[in-house]
Amino acid sequence: MSEISQTIRVPTNEIRDWDTFHDVSQRVFGFPDFYGRNMNAWIDCMTSPDDPDDGMTSVKVSAGELLVIELPNAAAFKKRCPEQFDALIECIAFVNHRRVAIGERAVLALLPID
Repeated sequence: MSEISQTIRVPTNEIRDWDTFHDVSQRVFGFPDFYGRNMNAWIDCMTSPDDPDDGMTSVKVSAGELLVIELPNAAAFKKRCPEQFDALIECIAFVNHRRVAIGERAVLALLPID
């Protein structure tokens, strides 16, 4: 069982489209300047927050801990930006699947709040 290390609140009220989704993601998760601003790049940045040397995100957890991604006003976000909402869920699942497939623990958890 993984332990929660930290919770990051995503200001969903700032997200209106793909550009603002990536602006918010880069700022909140501390993605590098070369962040590709697409969901493949998002996955790459979020795959190893438990690797202190990877430089892909400034948000770090220790090995075996979970990074909880909190989505306030989740229902309004889903209604306003259904593509971004669905992509976020799919990409969190893919990050965890990718890690489990190579024998590592899941590292991301999603907490939608209304």
